[in-house]
Amino acid sequence: MARSDPFDGLSEFLAIVRRGSFRAAAIELGVTPGAVSQALQALERRLGLPLLHRTTRSIALTEDGERLLSQLGPAAETIVGTLDELVQSRLKPSGTLRLLVHRMALVHVLEPVLPQFHRRWPEMRVDVTVDSTHAELVEGGFDAGIRVGEFIDRDMIAVRVTPIFRWVVMAAPGYLAQRGRPQMLEDIAGHECLRYRRPDVGDIYRWEFERDGQALSIDPPGTIVSNDPGLLRALAVQGMGLLYGSTLQSARELEQGLLEPVLEEFSPAGDSLFIYFPRTSRSQPKLRAFVEACTEHLRQQATSASIHASGSVL
Repeated sequence: MARSDPFDGLSEFLAIVRRGSFRAAAIELGVTPGAVSQALQALERRLGLPLLHRTTRSIALTEDGERLLSQLGPAAETIVGTLDELVQSRLKPSGTLRLLVHRMALVHVLEPVLPQFHRRWPEMRVDVTVDSTHAELVEGGFDAGIRVGEFIDRDMIAVRVTPIFRWVVMAAPGYLAQRGRPQMLEDIAGHECLRYRRPDVGDIYRWEFERDGQALSIDPPGTIVSNDPGLLRALAVQGMGLLYGSTLQSARELEQGLLEPVLEEFSPAGDSLFIYFPRTSRSQPKLRAFVEACTEHLRQQATSASIHASGSVL
């Protein structure tokens, strides 16, 4: 025998008490008076207790009806309030936005975007976890992540949040003047290289290139190893060796001439940082608002770059 729904008849009971008649309750619920009466009778049969005294002119609560109302009324108000809050949450950002981000995203996305986002939505909470191990987004309870595009699963929605950058070999002018500028990938073997240990797996990162349409990687020689890209970049500026890194992270050093790119013709295709999230999450107001803040910052960068390139302010 199928178990009856314990909530059957409760809405009708509350509407009758609230409106004072079966007819008024029926109008509120959008049903017929007969349907309201049948629902109440079914509830009373299920409980084995009368809940209302009925006359042709009035209704009144029985003692058991009073008891039910005293417990059910506050609970119903809580439920209605919760439903209203959920409806409101569809209209504006609220709650906590949990982000899983690659370390690269800190300087180039979060540091410029979060202050603007917080000023616009001061009540929103943002919880940021920095992780370079490609942890699982959904399993970890995160709303969205930010990482390099090539590492994002294809079933995710991804929105670009940084300019396109490239992975290149670079070195200080002084180092190149002393050791010579490599012309071919084989020349790397004769240089001191600053090697990066990947924190997720602990191995030494192999430098990636493309030649004649084919991808290839090289294990760079060198005596200095670190899992911190910032340290390796600072050492490269001081002429300690060749560095393999992104033009995004090294933009300032490249622009100021502290580092010079080499072997550019062998660099892989460009990439970007993307904010990514499951398709089922795209309607969340808090996520939409943050994506809009990220894309607005990207547009501002493009505008600034255009003005800088033209040398004038329109």
